[in-house]
Amino acid sequence: MVVVMRPEATAEDVDAVVARVESAGGSAFISRGVQRTIVGLVGDIAAFQSLNLRTMPGVGEVVRVSKPYKLVSREHHPEATTVQVAGVPIGPDTFTLIAGPCAVETPEQTLAAALMAKGAGATLLRGGAYKPRTSPYAFQGLGEKGLRILAEVREETGLPVVTEVVDAADVPLVAEWADMLQVGTRNMQNFALLQAVGSAGKPVMLKRGMTATYEEWLMAAEYIAQRGNLDIVLCERGVRTFETATRNTLDIAAVPMVHSLSHLPVVVDPSHSGGKRDLVVPLSRAAIAAGADAIIVDVHPDPQAALCDGPQALFGEDLTELAKACVDLPPLVGRRLVS
Repeated sequence: MVVVMRPEATAEDVDAVVARVESAGGSAFISRGVQRTIVGLVGDIAAFQSLNLRTMPGVGEVVRVSKPYKLVSREHHPEATTVQVAGVPIGPDTFTLIAGPCAVETPEQTLAAALMAKGAGATLLRGGAYKPRTSPYAFQGLGEKGLRILAEVREETGLPVVTEVVDAADVPLVAEWADMLQVGTRNMQNFALLQAVGSAGKPVMLKRGMTATYEEWLMAAEYIAQRGNLDIVLCERGVRTFETATRNTLDIAAVPMVHSLSHLPVVVDPSHSGGKRDLVVPLSRAAIAAGADAIIVDVHPDPQAALCDGPQALFGEDLTELAKACVDLPPLVGRRLVS
């Protein structure tokens, strides 16, 4: 069960709802979004129904939710959510290009990639300072030094930063430098990390686990929402199947399907799903046509020298082709490119 507060509800109104729920032996979790505050209830539903919560000041509605993911479900929140990342929207009426280097290597490489991304129409800069890799011998990122480089590039280009955090202990540090925190596919069910980013006060991009069902993905998002953060963007980045010709298999059906289940925005990662440069633009076109709210793409000034995922990074004519697709295609599905 969830209590949806009115937009004009005060902090005192929310506290009063929490106090009444707790008086009945229940627990209440407050999640604050851009437009509304939602209080998720855990406990005896019959006891909650006797509390007359609908009559309390500031309460808009009380909804009994059948889905196991209550706060991120469309059942109580039928309107699609727009998440703002330092003023850049990701939501139902717009299309947002997120681009940058998969890994921060040097200040020069990161700035060059950021300028390439911005020239292609990107309004958010992705870049990894911490890189969880399959091999322990692969480049693991520059850590805090990488965060500082991203902040310097943000200062020069004006692009807000999206970067991954891999350990709950690092969340305060990464949140200090980043505008949006990314939880990668390998950490989708790292529940301590999900709870930590949920409490960090920054928007979160949650990548789908490579073998996760839609429900498992949305339940992971629920961990973040339950800690008070509804500014969550879901990222489909390809799943593991029997096919080996591509790095992963892009589940394009995830875009409309998850939109039907959740009010959260859905982003597609054509770089990590295809794993090959010549697949990125076609998969991006498919994502736009399917209704993705954004795409997140790797770019690099010299992919052959990249320390991470060079074969999938765009540059030159491929990046120009992507830029054209991002201008031409969103209006055909009722969206405008964020610029």
